[in-house]
Amino acid sequence: MYLDSFDFNLPKDLIASEPPKERGKSRLLVLDKGIQDKAFSQLRDSLMEGDLLVLNNTKVLKARIKGQKKTGAQVEILIERIEDIYLATAQTKSNSKLKEGDIIYLEGESLEVLVLEKLEYLCRLQFSRPVRDVLELKGNVPLPPYIKRPANNADETRYQTVYAHPDKLNSVAAPTAGLHFNSRHLESLSSSGIQFTEITLDIGLGTFKPIKVSNIRDHVIHKERISIDQQSVDCILKAKQEGRRVVSVGTTVLRTLESVASMNGGNVSAYKGETSLFIYPGYEFQVVDALITNFHLPKSSLFLLVSAFGGSERMMSAYLHAIDSQYKFFSYGDAMFISAFK
Repeated sequence: MYLDSFDFNLPKDLIASEPPKERGKSRLLVLDKGIQDKAFSQLRDSLMEGDLLVLNNTKVLKARIKGQKKTGAQVEILIERIEDIYLATAQTKSNSKLKEGDIIYLEGESLEVLVLEKLEYLCRLQFSRPVRDVLELKGNVPLPPYIKRPANNADETRYQTVYAHPDKLNSVAAPTAGLHFNSRHLESLSSSGIQFTEITLDIGLGTFKPIKVSNIRDHVIHKERISIDQQSVDCILKAKQEGRRVVSVGTTVLRTLESVASMNGGNVSAYKGETSLFIYPGYEFQVVDALITNFHLPKSSLFLLVSAFGGSERMMSAYLHAIDSQYKFFSYGDAMFISAFK
């Protein structure tokens, strides 16, 4: 239960700063009865006919914007959550301390952002125009902090899943396991007997928040908004009743399904609200049978989650193999297929 048990040495050159030249041209480490090295295009080999793949259909906002104070001090705003038409909470970075009542002027436009309230590590901001309009006009793709370059035009499509819904535009990070799928691959899987359904988890900046306590039980994890409708519930319940596997495409899907089950005595039901479920080794999974995911940061909440799902020793062995085999890590990196640890 100590954080140091989930540490490993990750060479910096294994952190992917660019997506593969073609979507889906990534590698796949399969962790089942043993460890296998494959291409993501071979995912079908690890699936069974009738498997139900659950996708997170959230879409990423262009959540990073730049402005300045009247003094000329530069300010960067990274939206955490849109609260209302004109209101948002955000992380801010400035070379001059921000105070409540300060106004941030956005470059080249007559747009103003008022600092309403300073929170623990966020600010509540009021925009002079609807937040979504401002982000569309002035925003940039919010690449994760470990990608040390500015976002470019290619990121607007590559840091977005092909199945993201336009009306689910609420996330500030991508559900990265889904970035590997292209439309042809999804059609091919469907035609071979694989089924699909969707949920929504709006990813916040808390996904990158480091764990700062030594005993992981003391960590308080971030809240995220989740939604699952009755149609998806029916698909999942039917799969479970028929003995077919529920395969989570990403940790966000797994967190949603297990959250809903934990609120409902182990059963999946329609739900719209928030989750604060923290999954770490010792958690008993109730819904998900297999997981598709990317490689995660050492000592992170996501590495704890996959360690709970795949087994701590088994997962550490797989990660050390991935490092030795030069797999690429994090959002634009390679993928894993993990069967639940029994």
